[in-house]
Amino acid sequence: MGEARRRLREHLVDIRPLREIPAFRAFWIGTTISSFGSQLSAFALLYYVWELSHSAALVGLTGVVRAVPLAVCGLLGGTLADRMNRRTLLLTMRLAQMASAATLAVLVIVGVANVPIVYAFMAIGAGLASISVPSSQTFAPRLLDGERLSAGLALMRLSSQFAMLAGPFVAGILVDTLGVGICLAVDGVTFIAALWGIVSLPKAVGEPQRDTGAGKSERGILGAVRYLVRTPVLVGAFVADLNATVLAIPTALFPVINAERFGGSPITLGFMLPAIGLGGILAGVLSGRITRQPRQGVVMVVCCAIWGAGIALFGLSGWLPLALLGLVIAGAADTGTVVSRGTIVQRSTPDALRGRMNSLDFLVGAGGPSLGDLRAGMVASATSGAVAAVSGGLACVVGAGVIAAAIPSLRSWRGDAAERRTAVAPSTVDG
Repeated sequence: MGEARRRLREHLVDIRPLREIPAFRAFWIGTTISSFGSQLSAFALLYYVWELSHSAALVGLTGVVRAVPLAVCGLLGGTLADRMNRRTLLLTMRLAQMASAATLAVLVIVGVANVPIVYAFMAIGAGLASISVPSSQTFAPRLLDGERLSAGLALMRLSSQFAMLAGPFVAGILVDTLGVGICLAVDGVTFIAALWGIVSLPKAVGEPQRDTGAGKSERGILGAVRYLVRTPVLVGAFVADLNATVLAIPTALFPVINAERFGGSPITLGFMLPAIGLGGILAGVLSGRITRQPRQGVVMVVCCAIWGAGIALFGLSGWLPLALLGLVIAGAADTGTVVSRGTIVQRSTPDALRGRMNSLDFLVGAGGPSLGDLRAGMVASATSGAVAAVSGGLACVVGAGVIAAAIPSLRSWRGDAAERRTAVAPSTVDG
């Protein structure tokens, strides 16, 4: 019985970061609550734009409204994160986000908000969020070391998957019963939890470690780009992520395949994205074995291939349960990919460059799916949704093999060796 329990614990999510590091625990709780609120707001605003306009084009334009400030402000956020106290920067951004959410909630509740006003607040919110991302991603590697860093990233991923699943569901109920403005107001209130989590962080972990040997050529975002190009394992991690998202992102194909294979019912369509989220949650709960693996590059390549196989299965199957199973498998692999990539990026980057490298990672993570949706839509329009899914998934599997063969440093990467090379000593301060 004792051996069976030990083996079970090895497979379950590693909660040592929550149990052993109070500062990380508070930050995780605050981030989880705030992420849930952000999902409420995102759902409510899409519904509100549709309610105001009844225009699919204007609803679709919300993606462009967010994309531009995400790209521009994400790079700015990375530079600021390496020049000033990250804790202070994140605290300032969260206060601004709370004020923005509260203002928009008031405008919606009193009935004076229109589509241009909603667009403006969407752009402001996206810009503030993208400035904060590079800083928020630096705290885990300063608080956690070794296996605990991978475990912490898995916990953060589990948090985001929970918000993705629960947020839209709760938002639908709130919008139907109390209105859009209440969702926005609740979002504003949840930022209080985020502020508490940030204030709980030790001030020392917010101060970037200075690289006194870096010359002028290493300053700014170009310094991070040069370091990225000179570090094959980082190139491999970014390319592997693009391989999965550009070739095999399925979101744009959901309504097409639903119409081709499953009668076009909105009920069946509503199962597809949550199926990926469900896979992500299952993988997060059972992430212990993955996060304890020192060779996270191998984990990433394998998960990338499994993601592609899951998407191919989704495209091949005309039986809904099997198609959804393919998406669950893909969602589980996606969590493994995100955790392993985050581990590689954080442990292979000196702290002096970490904010800017996080901004590049953020752009890759945000831009890849957009290109993937474009590819999927073009292939589907020329052939069918099923062909686009199957061909993309299989191409992703082949691409993962090519990347593993072409970049041996990704296959052989070990976190302990990477930390010695970057000379980053994670803080042992536990709050």
